[in-house]
Amino acid sequence: MLFIQLTGLSGSGKSTIANGVKKLLESNGFRAVVIDGDIYRKKLCPDLGFSKEDRHENIRRLGFISNQFAVNGIISILAAINPYEEIRKELLLFGPHVKTVWIDCHLDLLIKRDTKQLYKKAMLPDGHPDKINNLSGVNDPYEPPETPNLIISTSFESEETSIKKLYDYIMLNIND
Repeated sequence: MLFIQLTGLSGSGKSTIANGVKKLLESNGFRAVVIDGDIYRKKLCPDLGFSKEDRHENIRRLGFISNQFAVNGIISILAAINPYEEIRKELLLFGPHVKTVWIDCHLDLLIKRDTKQLYKKAMLPDGHPDKINNLSGVNDPYEPPETPNLIISTSFESEETSIKKLYDYIMLNIND
């Protein structure tokens, strides 16, 4: 089956799109699962911080689980920031059923939306007790994927259009 690894900055729409696609897939008779980075990090990876090494290990663990679903006939969507190209390429080694989808959204729009107040906290002055020092794309690296299989631009596309775009992509690749 398929293992879709979504990548994108916080607030770009990864979880929203993944859950919307899951609902569509299930309503059309497919089995699907969303591995949400925020949820799984708390439950499966609470021992990990936000260093590059820990971020890699987090994605390795989530990728292993996602791949296990995929090889057992369940469409698996990993929705995590997944900020480093090196680890995204490592997940591709599971096989041709692994696809990379970049959920691209302009930083200025993410700052304006700031649904989790993370950008606000990352931009606080150094030394502020509420400052976040490890937000991907602001004060921690985010490497856009070099060759994503699909780009969804939530800066310009509606939620419905983004969901349909990923759903259609999955339908085209379901039997590859």
